[in-house]
Amino acid sequence: MEESFINMDTAATWLPQIAESLNPGEISRFSKPLRTFAAVASILIMLVGLLGNLLTIIALSKYPKVRNVAAAFIISLCVADFIFCLLVLPFDSIRFIDASWVEIRFLCVLVPFLRYGNVGVSLLLVGAITVNRYIMITHHNIYNRVYKKHWIALMILSCWLFSYGMQIPTLVGAWGKFAYDPNLETCSIIRDERGYTSKTFLFITGFVIPCIVIVKCYAKIFWVVHSSEARMRKHAAPTVKSPHTVGRDTREIKQKRSEWRITKMVLAIFLSFVACYLPITIVKVADAEVRYPGFHVMGYLLLYFASCVNPIIYVIMNKQYRQAYAGVISCSRIRATLSPHGSSAPGQNNYGQGNHQFVTVTKL
Repeated sequence: MEESFINMDTAATWLPQIAESLNPGEISRFSKPLRTFAAVASILIMLVGLLGNLLTIIALSKYPKVRNVAAAFIISLCVADFIFCLLVLPFDSIRFIDASWVEIRFLCVLVPFLRYGNVGVSLLLVGAITVNRYIMITHHNIYNRVYKKHWIALMILSCWLFSYGMQIPTLVGAWGKFAYDPNLETCSIIRDERGYTSKTFLFITGFVIPCIVIVKCYAKIFWVVHSSEARMRKHAAPTVKSPHTVGRDTREIKQKRSEWRITKMVLAIFLSFVACYLPITIVKVADAEVRYPGFHVMGYLLLYFASCVNPIIYVIMNKQYRQAYAGVISCSRIRATLSPHGSSAPGQNNYGQGNHQFVTVTKL
C-alpha cells in the first residue's frame, strides 16, 4: 500500500514534466488571452514588416536620388529585417497558440539561429552606417578612398558573415546549443551537456561592443558639428558674392543639409533599435524563471517591432525617401520627378562615387 502511494507521488511529480516535453504548447505559464494577443500582434508586425521593408528595398534600389552610400547599408538592413519577418516571425507567432513546431529538430535550430543572426546583422549594419557618417563628417578627406564599390560590398558581407559566423560553435553544439527552452517556451540557446552557453558572448560581441562604437561615433560627430558652428559664428563676416558663388553655396548647403538629415535618421534608427531590444534583455535577466509572463510577451513584441520600425522612421524623417515610396506606389506626378534615368540630386551620389562637393556638414 505504501509503495503505491510512493508511486502515485512520483507520478504526480513527473507527469507534468513529461507532458510538457512531449507537447510544450499544451502546458503554458502564459494565459490564453495573453498568448492570443501576442499571436495577433506578431502577425500584424510581420505583415507590416514584409510590406515596409520590401517597399524600401525597391525604392532605394530604383531611384538615383536616394541611392547613395548610406542607402547601400540601409538596403542590406532592410533585407535582414525582411528575412526576419519572412522566416522567423511566422514560427514565433504560431508558438503563442500552438508550439508543436518546436518538436521538429531542424526548425528548433533554424529559427533561433536566424533570430540571433538577424539581430547581430541589424546592429552591425547600423554601426557601419554610423561609421560612414563619422568618416564623412570628421575625416572627409579620406571618404572617397574608403567608400568605393568593392569596399562597400566587403563591409556589408563582413557584417553578415561575422554575425552568423560567431554562432557556429553553438550551431554544432560546442558552446551551448539551439534547442527548446521550457522556461521561455520557445526554441532558443540553452546550456549544453557541460553547462556552457554562448549567450553572454553573443550579447557582448553582437550588442554591447557595437553600441559602444556607435555612441562614441555620435559623440564625436556632435562635438565636431558644435565646435565648427561655434567657430563659424565667431569669424562670420558679411561679404559680397557673385551669382555663381551664391548658386554654388546654395547647392553645398542643400547637400550638407541632406547628409545631416541622413545622419540624424541613422541616430533615430539606432535609438529605436536599443529601445526595442533592451527590454527583452533586461526581462530575461531580471525574471529568468518567468514569474511575470506579461513582461516577457511585451519584450518579445518590441523585439519583433524592431523589424518593421525602420521604414516608418524613413518616412517620417526623410522627404526624399517619402518621394521614392510614392514613386514605387505609382503616384505619376512624383514618379516623374524621381525618374530612374534622371540625375542624382546634389550630394546623393551613386554607390562608391563619393561626395566630391561635400566639404563637411559641420559648416551648416
